[in-house]
Amino acid sequence: MPSPTTLPAKEFLIEKVLKSYSGIFDKSTADRLADLRREKIVRPVIYVGMGSCGLIAGAAQTYAAVERHILENKLEVDLVRVGCNGLCSAEPVLDVQLPGKARISFRNATEEKVEDLLNSAFHRTLIEDTVLGQYKVSGHEDWPNIPYVDQLPFFARQHRNILRHAGIFSPYSIDDYLARGGYKSLYKTVLNYTADKACEIIELSELRGRGGGGYPTGRKWRIAFNMGSDQKYLVCNADESDPGAFMDRAIIEADPHRVIEGVIIAAYAIGANNAYIYVRSDYEQSLKILENALLQAREYGFIGENIFGSGFNLNILLRQGAGAFVCGEETALIASLEGRRGVPQAKPPYPAEKGLFGHPTIVNNVETLANVPAIMENGPQWFKTIGTKESKGTKVFSIAGKSLHTGFIEIPMGITINEIVTEIAGGIKSGKALKAVQIGGPSGVFIYPSETGTEIGFESLKEIGAPVGLGGFIILDEETCMVSLSKYFLNFLQKESCGKCIPCREGTKRMLEILEGITRRPKEESSHETLERFKGVVQLENLAEVIRDTSLCGLGQNASNPVLSSLKWFRDEYEEHIFDRKCRAGVCHDLRTFFIDVDLCNGCNVCQKRCPENAIIGSLKMPHFIVESKCTGCGICFESCKFSAIYFK
Repeated sequence: MPSPTTLPAKEFLIEKVLKSYSGIFDKSTADRLADLRREKIVRPVIYVGMGSCGLIAGAAQTYAAVERHILENKLEVDLVRVGCNGLCSAEPVLDVQLPGKARISFRNATEEKVEDLLNSAFHRTLIEDTVLGQYKVSGHEDWPNIPYVDQLPFFARQHRNILRHAGIFSPYSIDDYLARGGYKSLYKTVLNYTADKACEIIELSELRGRGGGGYPTGRKWRIAFNMGSDQKYLVCNADESDPGAFMDRAIIEADPHRVIEGVIIAAYAIGANNAYIYVRSDYEQSLKILENALLQAREYGFIGENIFGSGFNLNILLRQGAGAFVCGEETALIASLEGRRGVPQAKPPYPAEKGLFGHPTIVNNVETLANVPAIMENGPQWFKTIGTKESKGTKVFSIAGKSLHTGFIEIPMGITINEIVTEIAGGIKSGKALKAVQIGGPSGVFIYPSETGTEIGFESLKEIGAPVGLGGFIILDEETCMVSLSKYFLNFLQKESCGKCIPCREGTKRMLEILEGITRRPKEESSHETLERFKGVVQLENLAEVIRDTSLCGLGQNASNPVLSSLKWFRDEYEEHIFDRKCRAGVCHDLRTFFIDVDLCNGCNVCQKRCPENAIIGSLKMPHFIVESKCTGCGICFESCKFSAIYFK
């Protein structure tokens, strides 16, 4: 038999690594694995974060600049595309690993910085203010005076299980995943456990669905397992459509084979021979990575006929969603998969009993399935050591808004909202005060600073009326207008309503009309419209409660959350908009009245030329004036004035 060092990577990884549960190898096998994991290298390796967030920040240009630098300098190096490490505000991220040295990570490595960054790394003269940190690896020489990445405040409080490979290796390489223990859980499951036992392990782990409702995953699988049917289906819901939420995308783009492994194990556990991964069509990068990963998994024998000789067959199909928010609801998603309009259906029967094409179907989201391989590998008790009594494990959140750091994080259940804001996200940038935290996406709630001591968990958040949701976490500062933000979320939800049930279809439309009336310019209203606006405001809270109590699906039931929670904590802002016709944050354009300070205005004429309504009058080199009846409050004059002569009330 050939030695491990002479076996091709595919055969070596399957025969020597995959089939070893202990992870204890002879020296030649361990050395080969170290080579495959790039722990032992003979030439430099450059890694570029190429997730969607990185690409938006210019990572494609950074990658091209690295290629040019390699070509022009005739360097012998390996260039690897990786996913985002989670700190999206530091993108583009570029890592350099030299033989014998720790892997060093550079932040905001834009195209024009590439040459200087690479030269500083290769000549070992780092420009410290460009360095994010270094990775601690046994046997590698550390860079002096450089912090370890896992000790940075953004990473130190995290507990990375699902995200432990984020930004570390190529999502395009199945070998990279296998070299780090990938697909071992699948091998162990199909050859050592019955489907019934696999369901039991997930039940014992107390894993709850990460899609928002928090229903026990094992119990859900058990229902489908017990259904007598000649056909069952497993659906991975990657139709992430919440504004400000991007966890599914981040997981797929960093570690697609972890998701696929979770899909295969879940299908085995419920007795399904067909599985679907449903991804929104907007996620072009995720689709490309998943297509490649599925081809690789099929080539290696992890998908298809008689997997590992166990008699288990599975076909996985990738399907694109059209982008409808309502298709995140499992019955609407199933309708879309069947080629019908994505409209929620009344339950019962539940999909686990009667779902896709009338057969038992389990719908789990990406994060839920990504937890499965580690649970099967380490056992249910391991998973239960993380988190709280009611909420086990970790939760992935996307951090957006006005914080110093933004990105996606994985935290243990039980950490407080305030700890995420102040320690992980770095607090509010520019020294502003925290106004609120919005959790749960567009149908989530606003949490007042006095309640940020609440722990992250299904039950603890429920006590303050907040859903865990898909993991959107938006940090808001004092310059946020809560009325305008509530209107934005309601506008999104109203447009995304499927229209099937009247409370959601008509109720959200009426609520939006009321909020638009609150933020409309007074001079545009007749006396009748003014009376209607006041009547509508009085009805707003009651209307929101009716929609919540009578809508068919979660979209309608939770559509009023932003309005109800903002009214609870920020009623004074609503009253200010209604009675004083004023927006203290200056966000509602229609309520802004602009003025020119004649003592500061030098008559440069820039604002007059740029005003689209010809609302500014005045002679060159003389103070100008704004005609209030013509001004629409667009703010172009305010933005164009270089002398701070224009202000608004």
